[in-house]
Amino acid sequence: MARVELVMPKMGESIMEATILKWRKKPGDSIELDEPVLDIATDKVDSEVPSPVAGVLVEILFQENDVVPINKVIAIIETEAANAQPAASPAVAQPTNGQPAVAVASGSSSGTEQAVNVPYVPTAPATATAASSSGRFYSPLVRTIAKQEGISQAELDTLPGSGQDGRVTKKDILAYVSNRPAAGAAVVSSGSSGGQAQTPVFTPPPAPLASVSGNVEIVEMDRMRKLIAEHMVMSKHVSPHVTSFVEVDVTNMVNWRNRVKDQFKKQYGENITFTPIFIEAVARAIRDFPMINISVDGTRLIVKKDINIGMAAALPSGNLIVPVIRNADYLNLVGLTKQVNDLAGRARQNQLKPDEIQGGTFTLTNVGTFGNVMGTPIINQPQVAIMATGAIRKKPAVLETEYGDVIAVRQMMFLSLSYDHRVVDGSLGGSFLRRVGDYLEQFDPNRAI
Repeated sequence: MARVELVMPKMGESIMEATILKWRKKPGDSIELDEPVLDIATDKVDSEVPSPVAGVLVEILFQENDVVPINKVIAIIETEAANAQPAASPAVAQPTNGQPAVAVASGSSSGTEQAVNVPYVPTAPATATAASSSGRFYSPLVRTIAKQEGISQAELDTLPGSGQDGRVTKKDILAYVSNRPAAGAAVVSSGSSGGQAQTPVFTPPPAPLASVSGNVEIVEMDRMRKLIAEHMVMSKHVSPHVTSFVEVDVTNMVNWRNRVKDQFKKQYGENITFTPIFIEAVARAIRDFPMINISVDGTRLIVKKDINIGMAAALPSGNLIVPVIRNADYLNLVGLTKQVNDLAGRARQNQLKPDEIQGGTFTLTNVGTFGNVMGTPIINQPQVAIMATGAIRKKPAVLETEYGDVIAVRQMMFLSLSYDHRVVDGSLGGSFLRRVGDYLEQFDPNRAI
């Protein structure tokens, strides 16, 4: 009998640990190849971990709610095949440092130990990190937060880290910022003895205590809501937000969709919504204004050549997740519709893969789904812009005709764009938003499907 080690998989770029949510199997249970053994969660996505072999779960090394580093052995599976080769799986450990992961098998009929190699699955290069003079590494996100909060390199080097090998995580630095000794505006000094530069740093005041008197109920945030809250606060700290609005006449688009939706469903087996049409217009506008499709690294601008559009999707729990449509500018309307429907459906069932919510360069959120006519969304870092589409409403509008101006009932909607004013000025943000509106207004009502 071979004993195969099940390890905590690497669930994407920069993910160094995961939380065990639920064991689906208990010691003594039989397991089929690729059958889910447990559910795990990272700060990006919840996922299932399938078994790399068929056998029996003989030992569980970590309990539910434990936070486990990647590549750490979490369970032992006993298999009848002495030379069992675990099958590659998207959720099985993706090795670090370019080396294959190795599981140890013992207890074979010959009494000798055998190495069971997990096939190596290449991954995208890890997110670049930067080292301090002390040799300690920090992710670009941690460095950005430190810079925004006026945390010096020496101060950063003293922070205890909860990540792998003592790495300082986003959670560590945000916790440090919220608990710094000084409240209100603190002053951090830097420079040589010949002169000191002083930079004011704002530290939020402590949160008021919640009243427990009267008719109230105290509800603890779930894990995903806590992560969303941290990400939103971090985004507001990092980026000065500005929002622009335009009102758009989408009558041609609405009439076309109403006319072809039944035929589209029959021909392609997909329900066409307005979302793929919005994404198509956004992708075209990004091609016209590529400086919207960037991220910021200190004083450098990283211009993304790929147009990967994230679409905010509501989960049954009320939380949001943002699956990404990669290379959206290369997809036609049928391809976009299939991608939108597939990602939205699997998002609602918690079946998204880690790579499907990473790598976005621009985000679209549809506040019209909830009957809202406009919104001021928060930027999804490290992107620099996010667009919201409002509800489509019939309204009286002035039309210019060759016979003069007339008032007619039209299908109208608001578009809003929140952007990072460090690098996107009103001219660029406003022009980009207007171009998206132009593409929607110029939609061809005779377009073939």
